[in-house]
Amino acid sequence: MELQHWFSLFIEQIKETDFLTWVSVVLAVAEVLLAWRNNVLLYPAGIISTVIYIYIMAHAQLYAEAGLNIYYLVMSIYGWLHWLRRHNEPPLPITRTDRKEWGITAGIVLISWLGFYLVLKYFTNSNVPIWDGWVSATAGAGMWLLARRKLENWLLLNVSNLFAIPLLLYKKLPLPACLTLFLFIVAIFGYLEWRKLYRTQKIK
Repeated sequence: MELQHWFSLFIEQIKETDFLTWVSVVLAVAEVLLAWRNNVLLYPAGIISTVIYIYIMAHAQLYAEAGLNIYYLVMSIYGWLHWLRRHNEPPLPITRTDRKEWGITAGIVLISWLGFYLVLKYFTNSNVPIWDGWVSATAGAGMWLLARRKLENWLLLNVSNLFAIPLLLYKKLPLPACLTLFLFIVAIFGYLEWRKLYRTQKIK
């Protein structure tokens, strides 16, 4: 009975999803697939998707989500410029995260997690401030590593995805949960592809 309930909810949500949301979702999927293939077009796809998502979240009065996506937008623009910062030269190579960068990454996670938690707990009606804050904090750190072309960006993004899936199901949002599951699977293959490219670069 529970499975049938979730299936009915899933079908109902698909029917009620508007055009802008579909555009945002399709471009978000394209962004991940392009990142998997190490294609710079991941950034314009992500930027357009994020701009639409900011509008959707703000319209739904989900201001914390809208704020997080403003950060995604800034990091996407930064990543695009960082990738192509040298004209007529090869794109920035894939590298591994060193100890100093792991320290920065941990700082991003902890500080942003605390910040999101405090904002969500004291300035919103969120009933999952710790969980929601953790998903956003790990995703933000993953985006920072992606912008710097670090192999381990996929690991941080999948930590976020792993916690986001049950959170979305808890919030009775099966369609976004299924999208996140898809992104989780793609990120696994993205990590394997980038690792192969990284090893090829080392041989050269």
